Amino acid sequence: MRPEDILVPTPSGVCCKPGGFHIDPTRPVAKALITHGHSDHARPGHDAVMATQETLDIMRLRYGDKFARSTQAVKYGEVIKLDGVTFSFHPAGHVIGSAQIKVEHAGLRVVASGDYKDVPDPTCAPFELVPCDVFITEATFGLPVFRHSDVAGEIAKLLRSVALFPERAHLVGAYSLGKAQRVIALLRKAAYDQTIYLHGAMEKITEYYISRGINLGRVELVRGAKKSELAGTITICPPSAMTDVWSRRFPDPVTAFASGWMRVRARARQRGIALPLVISDHADWDGLTKTITATGCSEIWVTHGQEDALVHWAHTQGLKARPLDIVGYGDEEEAEAVEAVESAKA
Repeated sequence: MRPEDILVPTPSGVCCKPGGFHIDPTRPVAKALITHGHSDHARPGHDAVMATQETLDIMRLRYGDKFARSTQAVKYGEVIKLDGVTFSFHPAGHVIGSAQIKVEHAGLRVVASGDYKDVPDPTCAPFELVPCDVFITEATFGLPVFRHSDVAGEIAKLLRSVALFPERAHLVGAYSLGKAQRVIALLRKAAYDQTIYLHGAMEKITEYYISRGINLGRVELVRGAKKSELAGTITICPPSAMTDVWSRRFPDPVTAFASGWMRVRARARQRGIALPLVISDHADWDGLTKTITATGCSEIWVTHGQEDALVHWAHTQGLKARPLDIVGYGDEEEAEAVEAVESAKA
């Protein structure tokens, strides 16, 4: 049996015709298996959605209770069978509730990674290596130039700046699901015990993380705080908010951005970022290539990102490889901008 007999790329995303479901579909479908809650992978309007409990909860927070006609929570490692096809969810290490999806049929094992990272993160379950025959991988940072820094060193850089400029506020741009909470947790790990302020767009999801037992220390909405009170503080906000009128409430703010894209200094300069922090929730080049090799797969499919470079590397390793060219993934930043606008009065 060929991999294409189990999973096939379509305009709506990867489809399992024997099982009657799609994985992270970009258009409404009858049955959707969702890897994680970022809006470029988790969209409303499907008839039925299967995902981890955390991902379903995130979708409710973002889209309301009626984001799908029916839902089913799937536990990590739980095996489900649909029309002769079995599938299971396994931790992806990307954000809370994120999962890889293993699909098995007629002795062939295919794993769809969704987004993933292979480094420790105190706010989500660690990445689990799942052996397979075909690995469907992301390639957000699929170029050799992307080798992420040690996150402890990046947090230390931020704290040195806070100590150096006690009269200024520090604004840290971070995506509201996953990155914001990870930055807060890393600050706590570095023994920073002061109140950390939040933009309104961060409130619901941060409260959800806390409700799931993630210790983030004292966090407060910046709403209502006086400008003088914000000197020497750290505020986490959507990246787009740092250039919005919202940022005028802060005393001479130092702008930081926590992202793997900050490895490219030109991007930091274009955004006017004074303090680039290379902190990513995606695997870097070494993480991608190491993971692909460790799965033992003989073939990879690349969903989005720097597809060509990773496909070329796979060919040099004797692996079959193809880009899927799925349109619609990798747009989480645009969704964050919308959330920031909607919460501008926070």
